[in-house]
Amino acid sequence: MSSESNITVLYFAAASTATGLTEQSIALPQNPFPLSSLASVIISQHPNKGLEKILGTSQWSVDAEMVDDPEKVLLKGGQEVAVICPVSGG
Repeated sequence: MSSESNITVLYFAAASTATGLTEQSIALPQNPFPLSSLASVIISQHPNKGLEKILGTSQWSVDAEMVDDPEKVLLKGGQEVAVICPVSGG
């Protein structure tokens, strides 16, 4: 598969801890590929890591732009997708 069909996923906070990675290249199963389906791909590559809950509460950014509605975003390869986990502070 060509690198043009890959995306780079950046992991922060709990997502980084769960995967043990700060970034990963992921081949898109189809092109274009809906961002809303990316969580299932990530979970399948990192089973039994608790990612279902982490990704379910996280936000996404694509090429440094926050995504309001993942259902409306199609990934075409070459993009950088960040998993932005919720943070708490005090």
